[in-house]
Order: sequence, then structure tokens, then C-alpha cells
Amino acid sequence: MPKTVINTRPVERAAPLTQHLQAAGLTVVEMPMLTLQPCPTTDVDIAFMRQWLAGEYKALVIVSPTAAAAGLTFWQSLKHEHKEHEYKAKDSNGKYTQQSSEGLSLSSPLIAVGEATAAEFSQVNIDTTDYQILQPGTANNEGMLAMPEIDSLQAGDKLLIWRGLGGRRLLVDTLHARGVQVDSIAWYERTMPIDAKAQYKQWQRTFLTHDTTSDIALSQHTKPIVVISSAAAFEHWSNIVDDKQSKTVEKEQNTDVVVDTAQRLSLTLKDFSYVVLGERLASMVAAQQLSYWRVEDLSPDTILSAINSEI
Repeated sequence: MPKTVINTRPVERAAPLTQHLQAAGLTVVEMPMLTLQPCPTTDVDIAFMRQWLAGEYKALVIVSPTAAAAGLTFWQSLKHEHKEHEYKAKDSNGKYTQQSSEGLSLSSPLIAVGEATAAEFSQVNIDTTDYQILQPGTANNEGMLAMPEIDSLQAGDKLLIWRGLGGRRLLVDTLHARGVQVDSIAWYERTMPIDAKAQYKQWQRTFLTHDTTSDIALSQHTKPIVVISSAAAFEHWSNIVDDKQSKTVEKEQNTDVVVDTAQRLSLTLKDFSYVVLGERLASMVAAQQLSYWRVEDLSPDTILSAINSEI
């Protein structure tokens, strides 16, 4: 039987990985553990954007395509307030005429974490005469810290980050220790999809029913593989799989089932293998003695290579 991979990436980001793994002959189940909800823009966020447009930050770091899309939309809404983007001037007859710049102007180096994030900037007209859209060699916090534009920051410098609420703090904590002022705008937050628990229970029922009807012992079955990209996703996954209240109800409702089947009414975290992003997630799954592959980026090729290697 082909390996089963559970893709827990948000709906907006799941398709490329699903398609790549399916093309390689794997069975893929899309089961998002995160949904991305916009955060309200605060007065502080607006102040940070205006400071950035005024050139007060040494660089802007964008950590995800969602943050890029949200930040770009807001940036475009602010551009009309700045004379370098759009202003009125008198013509030779003394009348006021509207004059527009060629496009959005980058006020500091821009660092996009990953190809998908950088691609969002191709959707808008940006003047990159003076600045390039840079990317780290490895699309994570460690990769950013190794970049000259970040490594050279020192006490008194300021950095702005577009991000989602929560997430890793390695970059922020490292720069704070150097005396760098790091400001951030959270454009969205990650929550558990409302149907995640029901979707998992339905998949689990189908998976275990297949084993029972085909007389495959769970211990002999190839473990399903779960792709986990963040601590929040792993927390949600753990809560759903180890839903003790739900398991108790199921066992009470199936007391007449033979013991072997009853023992397999629900799976545990150890019945899966995991593909996890980075050191922090690897430490989390290792602490629970779970089998896993660690990857340093979420490109479909990287994930497929990990799955095809030995744990």
C-alpha cells in the first residue's frame, strides 16, 4: 500500500505539497490544523508602517506569504499619504495637476523568508532600483540571522517584521540581546479550524475500519506520516489525537466489540511518524518519543526527500 501523508498546512498553503506528494505516488489527506484569521490593524501598527516608510528601519523582514499579502495591501493604502508616491504640483499655467510615481518605493532592504513570500511582491509595482528583495539561504530564523543585512545590525538599529501572531522568537531574542530594537506587525493569527476534530475522527474511523476488514494489525501497518510546520499546528494535532473525553465516549458506545477491535478504536500520537520543521519542533516531538524527520524548509522536494529516507 502507498504511504499515507496527512498534510496539516493551512488551506491557503496546502496545494503545492499535496500535488507534489501525489505525483510521487503517495496518498495525501489534507487535514489543516491551522486557519489564518486577519488581525485588526492597531494605531501602533500604523505608526510602525509610517516609521518604516520614513526610512527609520534598517530592514523589513516578511515571514510568510500571508503576512506579505496583508502588509502590501495596507502599504498601498498608505502610499497616497506620502508625497514621494503621489502629490499635486502646478503646471506651466499655474493649475494643479495630479502626479504619480512609477510604483511603491522600498524605504529599506526587504527580506522575504522563502520563495512563496517573495512571489507576493511580484503582484505589485515596486521600484527596486535601490533595493533588492532578498532571501536567506535557508528559509528560517537561522537563515535570516546568517544574512549580512541581519548579522550587521547592532545596538540602536531598528528592524521591522511582518508576521503572524505567535511563532518562533529566535530572531527577535537574538537581536534584542544585541540591543537592536525589533518592532513587529501581526497581520494574522493562527487558530484551529472549527471542523478539524470532526475531520480527524472521520479519517481515523475509515483508517481503522479498513485495517479491521482487511485483517491488518495496526502494529504491522505503515505509520501514517504527519507534516507539522509550527508549534501551534502540533499543539492542535496533539489535542485532537489525544482527545481523552472523546475516546471514553467511543469505548462506552462500543462495549460489545471484541477486545482487539476495541483497542484500536483510536490512534495515539505514537501511531504516526512526523515531518517537522526546525530544531524547536524536533525537540517537541523527540520529548514525546515520537518518530520523525526534521527538515529545514517546507519545500515539497525537501519533504518528499525526508519521507523517502530512513528515520
